[in-house]
Amino acid sequence: MNSFSRLQTRPHQKAGTARRAVAPSLFLAAALALAGCGRHDAEHASAPALPIAKVRVAAVRSVTDTRRIDIPGTVRPVDSARLAPKVMGTVETVAVALGQSVKRGDLLVKISVNEIVAKLAQADAGLNQSTRDLERETGLLAKGASTAEMVRNLEDRQHMMQAMVAEARTMLAYATITAPFDGVITQKFINEGDLAAPGHPLIAIENPARLRIEAEVPEALAGLAIGAAVPVQLGGMELAGSVAEIAPGSDAMSRTFLAKIDLPAGVAVRSGQFARVAWPNGEGAALVVPVSAVSLFGQMERVFVNNNGRADLRLVKTGARRNGTVEILAGLAAGEQVVIEGGATLREGQPLEVRS
Repeated sequence: MNSFSRLQTRPHQKAGTARRAVAPSLFLAAALALAGCGRHDAEHASAPALPIAKVRVAAVRSVTDTRRIDIPGTVRPVDSARLAPKVMGTVETVAVALGQSVKRGDLLVKISVNEIVAKLAQADAGLNQSTRDLERETGLLAKGASTAEMVRNLEDRQHMMQAMVAEARTMLAYATITAPFDGVITQKFINEGDLAAPGHPLIAIENPARLRIEAEVPEALAGLAIGAAVPVQLGGMELAGSVAEIAPGSDAMSRTFLAKIDLPAGVAVRSGQFARVAWPNGEGAALVVPVSAVSLFGQMERVFVNNNGRADLRLVKTGARRNGTVEILAGLAAGEQVVIEGGATLREGQPLEVRS
């Protein structure tokens, strides 16, 4: 064999050697994979079976009820006010602090108005003088030393001075800001030494004992009468509200109208708290389950269904809640049995023992 032939056969010899080296590696990998699969099957076979869970169930019911749309609302006080002065002057006294409870008539702010005090003194002096002049001329008229016209002029002057005194006293009263009703101070816009100007608020006050919900209702849902019952969800509570006021016209920009809903007496809520109003939207069929059947898993709502004696996990979408039930918008069918007690620790596929 010449040198050219030897050069041509060397690559084939190397390739054969590579194939012989790879073959044991492939056999080793396959053996490891089979060993791993066997180990996985053994572990799966040795996994303990889920224990039987004792639960109570209830059927998904189809009911004909008033369809409702959840509308966001805000708790607002019935009595609230921003108090502004009618006179200009320096704030002399601020008698309240934020969060302080006050009674009707309590002093809130006092404004220094020396000009009005001077006008009142001037009006009082004028009234005293006109009164003395009238008494003198009345006595002279009785003696024939004066005229009836003079007496009438002095009477008119006395009435005018009385009006000036009343005006000055009224203006002076405007310098003292008092509470218009029992409530709590919610905002302060001034401090002692500030300049108070007419129309600029000094104090905000509201009555926490009388609260209601204000909601912007789509104009397509108009038609509910004053006094109608409206379910309300507030701070985890389900309350029975009633429509107190409805705006006669809708807002041209949002196409909504303002509705005010009274809350039951004695409910522990705060002004500004978020609420949901279940506003009626006609009659229709709905699927409902007890509230206890639905649990939260992160941001998802779920239920467990009794599927031939085993727990079947379902994700659902809920609607309005009322009278201990929740509407199911998606995820369940009428007649299915949902777990209402004992589902806190359930797992998918776990065997169930239904208790009565």
